[in-house]
Amino acid sequence: MKKKVSLVVSDLSGGGAVRAFLLAQVLQKLDFQVEIAGFLFGKELYAIPPGKIPIISVPGKNYPAFFLSATKLLRELRGDIIYAVKPKLTSFGLSLLKKYTNHRPLLLDMDDWELSWYGGFEWKYRPSLKQFYRDIFKHNGALRFPDHPLYLQWIENFVQQADALTIDTQFLQERFGGVYLPNGKDTALFNPDKYDPETSRKRYGLSEYRILMFPGAPRPHKGVEDVLMALDKLNQSDLRLVIVGGSPYDDYDAQLIRKWARWIIKLPKFPVEVMPEIVSAAHIVVVPQRDTVIAHAQFPLKLTDGMAMAKPVISTCVGDIPYILGDTGYLVDPDSPTQIAEKIQLIFDNLDAANERGRKAREKCIEKYSTDTMASTLREVIATL
Repeated sequence: MKKKVSLVVSDLSGGGAVRAFLLAQVLQKLDFQVEIAGFLFGKELYAIPPGKIPIISVPGKNYPAFFLSATKLLRELRGDIIYAVKPKLTSFGLSLLKKYTNHRPLLLDMDDWELSWYGGFEWKYRPSLKQFYRDIFKHNGALRFPDHPLYLQWIENFVQQADALTIDTQFLQERFGGVYLPNGKDTALFNPDKYDPETSRKRYGLSEYRILMFPGAPRPHKGVEDVLMALDKLNQSDLRLVIVGGSPYDDYDAQLIRKWARWIIKLPKFPVEVMPEIVSAAHIVVVPQRDTVIAHAQFPLKLTDGMAMAKPVISTCVGDIPYILGDTGYLVDPDSPTQIAEKIQLIFDNLDAANERGRKAREKCIEKYSTDTMASTLREVIATL
């Protein structure tokens, strides 16, 4: 009988779900049964899950109601191995309880530095006595939120209690240790030979344009504004930036559209099985990360979207990106719309050479950043449990 892995997600309506879906696909390659379980603090799933992976969701609540939700989710974790996604009380904290009460081996995955969203090393919780009282006892008190940064800071002290740790950036490895498990792609699914770009552009109403694509949720650190400023500089009427999915967190993409509606086409979110066809429609994939501690701790999934589909990729010299992309893409300095504009022009002036570089990016993706490579690494990790 196949062994089962329970992937525990802090918030299925948040970005951690995407990494969980990827890990689930890799575990299926290793012939495990997989279930994804987690809280749903928002109204809907952040992303559309791959087919045939069971999703168990429990409504997320603030304290003290959270304890009842946590009890419900704990009962649902039936895996022989528990794999917590992100070091949060709502995933890793719950998984530690399962480890010690039911003697399950516990893996922890980190694809982000959670405290980086609150200022990183600079963040401190130093309330007045009155504010501390409010944070605990008021109906909407800050400390009633299960993922308050104070709890994130506490739970980091327990990372070594996991039986094994997987991480996806050098930044995280230097800070926490662990085994490098990058954000790979199913390069059999993301195979450009299966799609005709012109047909894809026609299907999604993009035939009239030269397409730059950002296949994800815009956030300020992701530098989408720099691409739009580059388009202002180029001022070529047939260029468009296609944003796929958009941000579920706030109205940031709506703000971008209000300011740069001329350049933006927004597509809805799609299942992962449809994304290769969507990315096929791009002439260029843009991943313009800004130089922030948030970006340094991340491995942008959009890189491997473009690489796997053999697209010219424009990205920035931030974090691990120069190592991941190397000379198979086009690197610019962060926060540099002028350099992005120059690379866009260079690519369209030499499109055959750019597409050849994209093919080399796919070769590198197959070798280093495929789900097959992830599976090989994860097999060795699980063998140590």
